[in-house]
Amino acid sequence: MSALEFELQSKNSPQSQARAGKITLKGAYDKSHTILTPTFMPVGTLGTVKSMTPQDLRQIDAQIILGNTYHLYLRPGHQLVEKLGQLHKFMAWDGPILTDSGGFQVFSLSKLNKIEEKGVTFRSHIDGSKHQFTPELSMEVQRSLGSDIVMAFDDCPPYPATQKQVDEAMGRTLRWAKRGLDFPLKSHQARFGIVQGGLYEQLREKSAAEMTELPFDGFAIGGLSIGESPELMQEMTQFTAPLLPEDKPRYLMGVGRPEDLVEGVRSGVDMFDCVMPTRNARNGQLFTSYGKVNIKNTRYKEDNSPLDPECECDTCKNYTRAYLRHLFVNQELLSARLNTLHNLTFYTQLMKQMRSAILQNQFDEWAKIFYIKYENL
Repeated sequence: MSALEFELQSKNSPQSQARAGKITLKGAYDKSHTILTPTFMPVGTLGTVKSMTPQDLRQIDAQIILGNTYHLYLRPGHQLVEKLGQLHKFMAWDGPILTDSGGFQVFSLSKLNKIEEKGVTFRSHIDGSKHQFTPELSMEVQRSLGSDIVMAFDDCPPYPATQKQVDEAMGRTLRWAKRGLDFPLKSHQARFGIVQGGLYEQLREKSAAEMTELPFDGFAIGGLSIGESPELMQEMTQFTAPLLPEDKPRYLMGVGRPEDLVEGVRSGVDMFDCVMPTRNARNGQLFTSYGKVNIKNTRYKEDNSPLDPECECDTCKNYTRAYLRHLFVNQELLSARLNTLHNLTFYTQLMKQMRSAILQNQFDEWAKIFYIKYENL
């Protein structure tokens, strides 16, 4: 068995490109994993999805989580993680893990780094120490972490950027991807390449054509949701997704809002990740079947109803909006836990609903009902 196999199970046509599939991963410790798509990956930057235990993640049916190569390299260090049994055992999570390459930190910490052909020299945001990240080091770190899906090291250009800047970053991303492919990984690890090109269709087309010639197990759409409008992001996703191979997983990186997930699935994307459900939960913004709830609002002070009457998570089954508001405004630690549990449940259930609708060839009808309800609050 190869490290990753993908089966396309259903595709809605001609109304949309929405598709349902099954990813089978070889898995560390001789334990294979099955991921039903479309799927959302909670973000566990430092080996933890903030405020959640692995048991919580299993309870909400999270199929795969994301770890951050850059942050785990800085602390506690990839060599220590490997010594302690790799990331799965270190954080007591026996499900699949995807690690990003560190490429996004090249973008997000641009004031602390210098990009060259060899790699990126940067100052740690923690203590100012100097480091150089290369495609080879990114692969070395991800190999040590033992993740199931390894992302190629890429150069994500800022927004806005000129066509020349985006073209240069795209070329560098391709060259770095080739160098990374020459670095050996562990037998259970699959590799994904990343398509760049900014908001320039001709560059997206070129990047997709060149990247998909390389022997990756799946492909990601990078360089979106970095400051452009949601409409532009959705348009470029709709343009780029069909350029990727139909027989391999498609991953839209760093996206996003519930409506962005719906439109991403409509475009033919299989995998998503974003810090939004966890970060917004800690800031008191909760996603429900009937739209967003800002739980700190005074209107919820005496609201004795559940947060989302259609949600089966422990937060919605056991606690009222009034209590959730009380926890948040008083900065109780339980607030982050209950809010995060709900938001991640909402996201995982949203993906399940879309998958079911695709399998029944009813995605467009489902999406219409979703928007009617979601925009009702």
